[in-house]
Amino acid sequence: MADMIIRRGEEKDILAIEELEKQCFATPWSYESLKYDIVENNRALYLVAEIEGEIVGYVGIWKIVDEGHITNVAVSPAHRRKHIASALLETLFRVTERAGVEHHTLEVRAGNEGAIKLYEGFGFKEAGLRKGYYEDNGEDAIIMWR
Repeated sequence: MADMIIRRGEEKDILAIEELEKQCFATPWSYESLKYDIVENNRALYLVAEIEGEIVGYVGIWKIVDEGHITNVAVSPAHRRKHIASALLETLFRVTERAGVEHHTLEVRAGNEGAIKLYEGFGFKEAGLRKGYYEDNGEDAIIMWR
């Protein structure tokens, strides 16, 4: 695999992130929502994974006091199983912990076994369930904390 760069997401990355949203999620975030988070929301941090100038993955988080709420983790279908999500999460934890985040949380689709295993590998534990959380099909979300 070519060298991967992980860096802070910037306004110039929004279109690529929006495209990843469309490829990866049944209910993708809008361009406007992404732009707000990346450009205006001082509680948000986005990291992108870039290979040969192409954004192939990203992770977003909102910092709320000493907690970090991971909003999305996405990797292009063409670049999955290359440890990109793991690299993004490792970098995210390192950066946010230095900034005072002591706990991380997220919601994950109950049927997304691959993502659940990934998060468990980083020490996340199931802490609750949001029944019917996902609008597209009513699937439950597992709340996980690290």
